[in-house]
Amino acid sequence: MKIAIVCYPTFGGSGVVATELGIGLSNRGHEVHFITYKQPVRLKYLSANIHFHEVSVPEYPLFHYQPYELALSTKLVNTIKKYNIDILHVHYAIPHAYAGYMAKQMLKEDDYEIPMMTTLHGTDITLVGSHNFYKGAVNFSINKSDCVTSVSNSLKEDTLRIFDIRKDIHVIPNFIDFDNLINNVEDCQRHTMADDDEMIITHVSNLRPVKRLGDVIKIFAKISEHQKAKLIVIGDGPDRDNAVNIAMELGVREQVIFMGKSNDIEKILCFSDLFILPSEKESFGLAALEAMAHGVPVISTNTGGLPEVNIHGLSGYLSDVGNVEEMADNALKILKNPETHQTFKEVAKKRAKEFDIKNVIKSYETLYQSMLVANNVEKQ
Repeated sequence: MKIAIVCYPTFGGSGVVATELGIGLSNRGHEVHFITYKQPVRLKYLSANIHFHEVSVPEYPLFHYQPYELALSTKLVNTIKKYNIDILHVHYAIPHAYAGYMAKQMLKEDDYEIPMMTTLHGTDITLVGSHNFYKGAVNFSINKSDCVTSVSNSLKEDTLRIFDIRKDIHVIPNFIDFDNLINNVEDCQRHTMADDDEMIITHVSNLRPVKRLGDVIKIFAKISEHQKAKLIVIGDGPDRDNAVNIAMELGVREQVIFMGKSNDIEKILCFSDLFILPSEKESFGLAALEAMAHGVPVISTNTGGLPEVNIHGLSGYLSDVGNVEEMADNALKILKNPETHQTFKEVAKKRAKEFDIKNVIKSYETLYQSMLVANNVEKQ
């Protein structure tokens, strides 16, 4: 199949999943065309089966905000026709589903029918998409998609609650490519981050308020009262400065390492002892899954799709949002006993393997095939 993928090319979860999916599809012999405003950060190479098409938005003084949706729609039409694309797969409802629908309509003028899949990832539904400014357009775009998927049952339920959806929503979870996982502890150089008697606790996010970085610091401070440890915070965002202040107030600033945006997440996770994700909302919890894939137990909230990934009492623990005391206590349950810690590490990795891309990618291929069949029936 020839598949066009539209996504945000940034470090965010939706862009990472879309890019890894495209790479996985190319490895299975499909021809994949990424269409976005810059090369996705996880797309490290192009090949005979992987192509990138940049969406350029000319600047005109007339426009206060440059019309990316129009530029994207036009680029989609040109690329789809030039390369005879079979499937259009857009990730994130805003603005990609809307631009995809417009491209489909323009292509119809040339008697070119192409089915479109829309994958919902989270804040495109629960935060941005539910805003009154966008809700009508998002609702329309989802219903006009030929196939809709979501990354968790929780997100599917949110979508059906927020919008008036008249389409089936297929749940296909996020995934991990275990074949390309960096998991060699000897290469990780643990000693550069902590002393031998210190536990390494990690948090990875875009440091937005929804991630509750302040809670991460507070949980760590309580853990460090009973266990020598270092906290590594990977990512950057608006809550970083406040987190630094909280760490100073709680007397743990010297034990907290703010890494900023980093391409060495896997190397850091491979020697981490615990992962903390106390998010207020989390449609799936890809960061938690990536930690578990490296055998790192997870302390998380029980919100959104996290309970579908992190199994309470087995791969880690779940707590209510804001329950810092319980999360710290659960962390110590894991860390204080080496045998308990090892058991949680093993179960976390075993659980993560259920989300191997080899298992998940087949679900997308099945839906692609059904879309092609339905599209051919409509043509006849």
